[in-house]
Amino acid sequence: MSLHDLDQTIAARKGADPDSSWTAKLFSKGPEKCAEKFGEEAIEAVIEAIKGDRARLTSEAADVLYHLLVMCAAHDIRLADIEAELDRRTAQSGIAEKASRT
Repeated sequence: MSLHDLDQTIAARKGADPDSSWTAKLFSKGPEKCAEKFGEEAIEAVIEAIKGDRARLTSEAADVLYHLLVMCAAHDIRLADIEAELDRRTAQSGIAEKASRT
């Protein structure tokens, strides 16, 4: 499954019955819960990265990507919006882009 496929699946589940879908259940609990779940998964990924367990890190990274897209979708941000921001940033060096944020 590509990130685009995942983004479409998440969008389709946004209005679904919470009893029929884990994604719909997350949305039903509100944006704060979606953010909390993303944070939990990010911490788990960091732990696995520190441990050096490649298989576990791969699994946690998939969870992080999923929960990132759910959290963003809870705020009506789609993968295309994120890609547009990445495209904007690649128009300049990373150092210049970071300096422009201050």
